Order: sequence, then structure tokens, then C-alpha cells
Amino acid sequence: MTGYYELKKAGTTGFMFNLKAGNHETILTSQTYTAKDGAKKGIASVQSNAPTENRYERKVAKDGTSYFVLSAANSEVIGTSEMYSSTSARDKGIESAMANGSTTTIKEVD
Repeated sequence: MTGYYELKKAGTTGFMFNLKAGNHETILTSQTYTAKDGAKKGIASVQSNAPTENRYERKVAKDGTSYFVLSAANSEVIGTSEMYSSTSARDKGIESAMANGSTTTIKEVD
């Protein structure tokens, strides 16, 4: 089963997306965009940048949990992962983002 993007409203006026794995687990969450077209451009940026290993920054939060951010070539953050209990789990999340990020399947959710 391949991954997909879930595009949905965020609040009353914005839009955001999640990159989901084939098992429906969220891999990556976007920022909030003011327009649906902006969110779609964000998806296109993930599709383009997700397969490239050096676009991922591995981070550790103050509480010790691990996460990653995916950035575009211009260093702008495209999306952020969930918090992981270990660095190895975070690294598997990156592998999943790399494998699923280029999918063209977009599901719009109300």
C-alpha cells in the first residue's frame, strides 16, 4: 500500500496537509496555508524534496523526544514530523517520508 496526502481545512480560513503512510499513519504535517492553492504547492514541494536525504534535519526536543523537519532547497521548512520516542524510530520515519513523499495521490477531506 502506498502513501498519500490528506488535504483539509485548518481552522475557518486555512488549509493544511498531512503525508500519510499506506497504513494511514501520519508521517509529516505541513504549516497552515491561507489558500488551498498554497497547500497544493506545499504538497508539490514535498513531492520534489522528500526523496533527497539531505533535505531532512534530525532534531531532538527539549524533553528528549526526536523529530525531523523536511526543508526545500531554499531551506524553507515544508513539514514537520510527529515526536518519536527514539532516534531510531525517527530515522524510520524519515525512511517512510522518503519512500512515500513522491506519491501523487491527494485525498481532500472535509
